[in-house]
Amino acid sequence: MFERFAVYITFDGLLGKRGADWLGWDISAGLAALRPRFDGIDLEHVTARPHAYGFHATIKAPFRLATGHSEEQLRAAFVAMCADLKPARSEGLHLSRIGRFLALTLNGDDSGIKVLAANVVQTLDPFRAPLTKQEIARRNPARLSDIQRANLMEWGYPHVMENFQFHATLTGPLKDATTAPVLAAAEQHFSPVLPAPIHIAHLTLAGQKSDGMFHEILRSALRG
Repeated sequence: MFERFAVYITFDGLLGKRGADWLGWDISAGLAALRPRFDGIDLEHVTARPHAYGFHATIKAPFRLATGHSEEQLRAAFVAMCADLKPARSEGLHLSRIGRFLALTLNGDDSGIKVLAANVVQTLDPFRAPLTKQEIARRNPARLSDIQRANLMEWGYPHVMENFQFHATLTGPLKDATTAPVLAAAEQHFSPVLPAPIHIAHLTLAGQKSDGMFHEILRSALRG
Protein backbone atom coordinates (compact mmCIF):
# COMPACT_ATOMS: atom_id res chain seq x y z
CA MET A 1 0.00 0.00 0.00
CA PHE A 2 2.82 2.41 0.86
CA GLU A 3 5.92 2.81 -1.28
CA ARG A 4 8.02 4.66 1.31
CA PHE A 5 7.85 5.38 5.01
CA ALA A 6 9.05 8.25 7.20
CA VAL A 7 8.94 9.43 10.80
CA TYR A 8 7.69 12.97 11.26
CA ILE A 9 6.75 15.44 13.92
CA THR A 10 3.23 16.62 13.06
CA PHE A 11 1.31 19.39 14.72
CA ASP A 12 -1.98 19.72 16.57
CA GLY A 13 -4.54 22.49 16.91
CA LEU A 14 -4.47 25.75 15.00
CA LEU A 15 -0.83 25.37 13.96
CA GLY A 16 -1.55 22.00 12.38
CA LYS A 17 -4.66 23.36 10.66
CA ARG A 18 -2.88 26.39 9.27
CA GLY A 19 0.04 24.28 8.09
CA ALA A 20 -2.28 21.90 6.28
CA ASP A 21 -4.13 24.80 4.66
CA TRP A 22 -0.89 26.51 3.61
CA LEU A 23 0.41 23.36 1.87
CA GLY A 24 -2.97 22.24 0.56
CA TRP A 25 -2.71 18.76 2.09
CA ASP A 26 -3.83 17.42 5.47
CA ILE A 27 -1.47 14.54 6.21
CA SER A 28 -3.44 13.35 9.24
CA ALA A 29 -6.78 13.20 7.41
CA GLY A 30 -5.30 12.16 4.07
CA LEU A 31 -7.31 14.86 2.32
CA ALA A 32 -6.73 18.00 0.31
CA ALA A 33 -7.00 21.26 2.26
CA LEU A 34 -8.17 24.64 1.02
CA ARG A 35 -5.26 27.04 0.68
CA PRO A 36 -5.66 30.65 1.84
CA ARG A 37 -5.45 33.40 -0.77
CA PHE A 38 -2.93 36.22 -0.80
CA ASP A 39 -2.87 39.00 -3.38
CA GLY A 40 -0.12 38.54 -5.93
CA ILE A 41 0.99 35.11 -4.68
CA ASP A 42 0.35 31.78 -6.40
CA LEU A 43 0.49 29.69 -3.24
CA GLU A 44 -0.14 26.45 -5.13
CA HIS A 45 3.01 27.07 -7.17
CA VAL A 46 5.04 28.27 -4.18
CA THR A 47 4.18 25.13 -2.16
CA ALA A 48 4.26 22.60 -5.02
CA ARG A 49 7.43 20.93 -3.76
CA PRO A 50 6.47 20.32 -0.08
CA HIS A 51 2.76 19.80 -0.85
CA ALA A 52 2.88 16.00 -1.09
CA TYR A 53 4.70 15.61 2.23
CA GLY A 54 2.19 17.55 4.32
CA PHE A 55 3.00 19.90 7.18
CA HIS A 56 5.69 18.25 9.29
CA ALA A 57 9.24 18.29 10.57
CA THR A 58 11.31 15.32 9.41
CA ILE A 59 12.85 13.03 12.02
CA LYS A 60 13.67 10.05 9.78
CA ALA A 61 13.60 10.87 6.08
CA PRO A 62 11.51 8.81 3.64
CA PHE A 63 12.86 5.32 3.02
CA ARG A 64 11.88 2.13 1.24
CA LEU A 65 11.23 -0.91 3.40
CA ALA A 66 14.12 -3.37 3.55
CA THR A 67 13.69 -6.88 2.21
CA GLY A 68 12.52 -9.25 4.93
CA HIS A 69 10.62 -6.60 6.88
CA SER A 70 6.89 -5.89 6.78
CA GLU A 71 4.82 -2.80 7.43
CA GLU A 72 3.32 -4.55 10.44
CA GLN A 73 6.79 -5.11 11.91
CA LEU A 74 7.69 -1.48 11.29
CA ARG A 75 4.52 -0.32 13.04
CA ALA A 76 5.25 -2.49 16.06
CA ALA A 77 8.85 -1.29 16.25
CA PHE A 78 7.73 2.32 15.94
CA VAL A 79 5.26 2.02 18.83
CA ALA A 80 7.79 0.22 21.03
CA MET A 81 10.43 2.84 20.26
CA CYS A 82 8.12 5.74 21.12
CA ALA A 83 7.30 4.11 24.46
CA ASP A 84 11.00 4.33 25.37
CA LEU A 85 11.72 7.86 24.09
CA LYS A 86 11.48 10.97 26.21
CA PRO A 87 9.47 14.02 25.06
CA ALA A 88 11.50 17.07 24.05
CA ARG A 89 10.90 20.78 24.17
CA SER A 90 12.29 24.08 22.96
CA GLU A 91 11.43 27.74 23.45
CA GLY A 92 9.22 27.98 20.39
CA LEU A 93 9.09 28.30 16.61
CA HIS A 94 9.86 31.14 14.24
CA LEU A 95 9.81 31.71 10.50
CA SER A 96 13.21 31.35 8.83
CA ARG A 97 14.92 31.29 5.47
CA ILE A 98 16.96 28.15 4.85
CA GLY A 99 18.79 28.83 1.63
CA ARG A 100 16.04 29.63 -0.88
CA PHE A 101 13.29 27.98 1.18
CA LEU A 102 11.04 29.22 3.97
CA ALA A 103 10.52 27.04 7.02
CA LEU A 104 9.55 27.10 10.66
CA THR A 105 12.59 26.50 12.87
CA LEU A 106 13.25 26.32 16.59
CA ASN A 107 14.04 29.07 19.05
CA GLY A 108 16.52 28.22 21.78
CA ASP A 109 18.18 24.96 22.74
CA ASP A 110 17.55 22.12 20.30
CA SER A 111 19.73 19.49 22.01
CA GLY A 112 16.80 17.44 23.32
CA ILE A 113 15.21 17.23 19.88
CA LYS A 114 18.55 16.31 18.31
CA VAL A 115 18.91 13.44 20.76
CA LEU A 116 15.37 12.32 19.98
CA ALA A 117 16.00 12.45 16.22
CA ALA A 118 19.28 10.53 16.48
CA ASN A 119 17.61 7.76 18.49
CA VAL A 120 14.85 7.39 15.91
CA VAL A 121 17.29 7.29 12.98
CA GLN A 122 19.38 4.59 14.65
CA THR A 123 16.54 2.49 16.03
CA LEU A 124 14.56 2.20 12.81
CA ASP A 125 17.47 1.99 10.38
CA PRO A 126 17.30 -1.83 10.12
CA PHE A 127 13.95 -1.31 8.36
CA ARG A 128 15.50 0.96 5.69
CA ALA A 129 16.43 -0.53 2.34
CA PRO A 130 19.90 0.51 1.09
CA LEU A 131 19.96 3.50 -1.20
CA THR A 132 20.13 2.81 -4.92
CA LYS A 133 22.75 4.51 -7.09
CA GLN A 134 20.01 6.77 -8.42
CA GLU A 135 18.91 7.76 -4.91
CA ILE A 136 22.49 8.59 -3.95
CA ALA A 137 22.97 10.64 -7.12
CA ARG A 138 19.82 12.67 -6.40
CA ARG A 139 21.47 13.89 -3.18
CA ASN A 140 24.33 15.31 -5.29
CA PRO A 141 27.04 13.98 -2.95
CA ALA A 142 29.74 16.15 -4.54
CA ARG A 143 28.06 19.19 -2.98
CA LEU A 144 27.84 17.66 0.49
CA SER A 145 30.37 18.01 3.27
CA ASP A 146 32.44 14.99 4.30
CA ILE A 147 30.20 14.42 7.33
CA GLN A 148 27.05 14.75 5.24
CA ARG A 149 28.33 12.23 2.68
CA ALA A 150 29.18 9.83 5.48
CA ASN A 151 25.68 10.29 6.93
CA LEU A 152 24.14 9.67 3.52
CA MET A 153 25.96 6.37 3.13
CA GLU A 154 25.44 5.19 6.72
CA TRP A 155 21.93 6.47 7.47
CA GLY A 156 20.42 7.17 4.05
CA TYR A 157 20.14 10.93 4.56
CA PRO A 158 22.81 13.64 4.93
CA HIS A 159 21.09 15.85 7.50
CA VAL A 160 21.10 13.60 10.55
CA MET A 161 23.01 13.31 13.83
CA GLU A 162 25.17 16.43 14.29
CA ASN A 163 23.83 17.79 10.97
CA PHE A 164 20.19 17.52 12.03
CA GLN A 165 18.20 20.76 12.00
CA PHE A 166 14.54 20.79 13.00
CA HIS A 167 12.49 22.54 10.30
CA ALA A 168 8.98 22.43 8.94
CA THR A 169 9.26 23.29 5.25
CA LEU A 170 6.76 25.82 3.91
CA THR A 171 7.87 26.47 0.33
CA GLY A 172 9.90 25.22 -2.57
CA PRO A 173 12.90 27.27 -3.73
CA LEU A 174 11.91 30.92 -4.12
CA LYS A 175 13.14 33.45 -6.63
CA ASP A 176 14.46 36.65 -5.10
CA ALA A 177 11.53 38.70 -6.38
CA THR A 178 8.99 36.46 -4.66
CA THR A 179 10.73 35.92 -1.33
CA ALA A 180 9.59 39.12 0.41
CA PRO A 181 5.85 38.85 -0.42
CA VAL A 182 5.75 35.11 0.40
CA LEU A 183 7.57 35.76 3.67
CA ALA A 184 5.05 38.46 4.56
CA ALA A 185 2.15 36.13 3.74
CA ALA A 186 3.66 33.33 5.83
CA GLU A 187 4.17 35.67 8.77
CA GLN A 188 0.55 36.80 8.53
CA HIS A 189 -0.66 33.20 8.32
CA PHE A 190 1.51 31.53 10.97
CA SER A 191 2.63 34.14 13.51
CA PRO A 192 -0.62 34.17 15.54
CA VAL A 193 -0.45 30.40 16.16
CA LEU A 194 3.25 29.71 16.76
CA PRO A 195 3.73 27.95 20.12
CA ALA A 196 6.08 29.20 22.80
CA PRO A 197 7.37 26.92 24.19
CA ILE A 198 6.92 23.93 21.92
CA HIS A 199 6.58 20.42 23.37
CA ILE A 200 7.34 17.38 21.21
CA ALA A 201 5.28 14.67 22.88
CA HIS A 202 4.47 12.34 20.00
CA LEU A 203 5.81 11.11 16.66
CA THR A 204 4.02 10.16 13.46
CA LEU A 205 4.78 7.21 11.24
CA ALA A 206 3.85 8.31 7.71
CA GLY A 207 3.62 6.47 4.41
CA GLN A 208 3.77 7.57 0.78
CA LYS A 209 1.24 6.10 -1.63
CA SER A 210 1.73 5.55 -5.35
CA ASP A 211 0.34 9.02 -6.12
CA GLY A 212 3.21 10.55 -4.16
CA MET A 213 1.12 11.81 -1.24
CA PHE A 214 2.11 11.12 2.36
CA HIS A 215 -0.48 9.93 4.89
CA GLU A 216 -0.38 9.48 8.62
CA ILE A 217 -0.26 5.75 9.38
CA LEU A 218 -0.21 6.05 13.15
CA ARG A 219 0.77 8.49 15.81
CA SER A 220 2.38 7.42 19.07
CA ALA A 221 3.09 9.26 22.32
CA LEU A 222 6.61 9.53 23.71
CA ARG A 223 6.47 7.87 27.14
CA GLY A 224 10.10 7.45 28.19
